[in-house]
Amino acid sequence: MENDAMTTDADRRVWDIAATVCDPEIPVLTIEDLGILRDAGFDTTTGDGGTARVTITPTYSGCPAMDTIRDDVVTALTANGYRDVRVDFSLSPAWTTDWMSEDGKAKLTEYGIAPPSGRAAASGPIRLALSVKCPRCSSLRTREITRFGSTSCKALYVCNDCQEPFDYFKVL
Repeated sequence: MENDAMTTDADRRVWDIAATVCDPEIPVLTIEDLGILRDAGFDTTTGDGGTARVTITPTYSGCPAMDTIRDDVVTALTANGYRDVRVDFSLSPAWTTDWMSEDGKAKLTEYGIAPPSGRAAASGPIRLALSVKCPRCSSLRTREITRFGSTSCKALYVCNDCQEPFDYFKVL
């Protein structure tokens, strides 16, 4: 059950608390902004008083931030009174940048990271690489320096106009 399918106030509360957890690699984004928060709810059929359960999907299967995110979700929920917390990882369906919120993409730009452009779920003819807009000066005269930037899901670019390097969150 994703956030639009919450059935109870208890489920919504677990989602809302988990949604405040920030990505440790890009601290201006919450896991909800990033689209990796896939499910949250409160299960009253387990243990003493029930279990807060959260499902997250890594941005890629080897993402080193997942353990930290899991620990941060557990910390956030226990700090809000939940004694029993379960965080599961789901690899299917695979995460895509299409799941990022528009608010999250705007936060990336403000932070100095070019958000993903285009849609990963596009089908049909082979897509052409388009220019990546510089998050500092908005120039389209940019070039890729290396396919992998500060993390595997970002590429390192430089702007030919302002000469500033920046990360580009790749379309996945």
